[in-house]
Amino acid sequence: MQLPVFENQISQKNSNYKELQGSSPDVNLGRITKRRRKLLLKSSPLPLPITNTTLGMPSVLQKNKNLSRLYKIQEERKQLMREVCAKYKSNSKRTITPYHVARIFVEDTHKLLYCEVPKAGCSNWKRVLMVLNGLASSTKDIQHNTVHYGNHLKRLDSFDRKGISHRLDTYTKVLFVREPFERLVSAFRDKFEHPNSYYHPIFGKPIISKYRANASRAALRTGAGVTFKEFIQYLLDVHKPVGMDIHWDHVNRLCSPCLINYDFIGKFETMEEDANFVLHMIGAPKNLTFPSFKDRHSSEERTTIKITQQYFAQLAPVERQSAYDFYYMDYLIFNYSKPFNDLY
Repeated sequence: MQLPVFENQISQKNSNYKELQGSSPDVNLGRITKRRRKLLLKSSPLPLPITNTTLGMPSVLQKNKNLSRLYKIQEERKQLMREVCAKYKSNSKRTITPYHVARIFVEDTHKLLYCEVPKAGCSNWKRVLMVLNGLASSTKDIQHNTVHYGNHLKRLDSFDRKGISHRLDTYTKVLFVREPFERLVSAFRDKFEHPNSYYHPIFGKPIISKYRANASRAALRTGAGVTFKEFIQYLLDVHKPVGMDIHWDHVNRLCSPCLINYDFIGKFETMEEDANFVLHMIGAPKNLTFPSFKDRHSSEERTTIKITQQYFAQLAPVERQSAYDFYYMDYLIFNYSKPFNDLY
């Protein structure tokens, strides 16, 4: 049975892809000072208690306790996101441009928009989109290269202004996020601790050249062997020797959650439950469930908080603090706790 779209999606019609009064621009993602953070925390209201009355919860959800619970979680996540974004909104009007929707994939049959956040289940989400599009019969049949390099899925920025506006106003908009430090370590392990013909020469060589004293000729030639500490030095450098990459860029910049009214905020930590709720909500085939297999390096243990802490333990406290400041808005918008007790 197809669930009705969230009431927020209906009430926000015609608010996307036109001049948005009071909408937030991309948040300044540089280092946030200790004083500024304290002021923000002091002035940010906590989410109000959510009730069926305030939600306008569809009756079909009220009768199912688990769906009701998931619906309330969604309303709480979206409310917190709106409140945090409101603290940073500009008085100037903003327009959603193709740039803001460049990472959003489109599935027209079930009217679904999915914003890609690398290292937060995006490979398996693309598999799901391909099955929904009728491009494959099962997520298990789709190889990694087909997912990422097959160009089988449409992006929202490939449509004209009218097409973008129509889909933003009427489709279910979905975003999945992950604990920022954990996502960062997952990206580092994937791109720098395994042979990689792109990331080693493009990122590894300039990183080693700038941050490693007495680097060997082999390291400078191949770019292999970047350490986590060197990677963090690059990440925090205002004069980076090479630009940012989507695998460690801020979610705020990738998906513009303060500008686009997402209907669903899922989390990697509860991926299966959240993803299957989305599939149920859009009326996906009952035999389609979110895949749980590991996309790459399947024999290697998934990046967990414990593994993440082991990597960050290699850094000085000031480096951990700077990295936390770098991702602070993602921590705040998506309600993740401080990963280390010594962080302010």
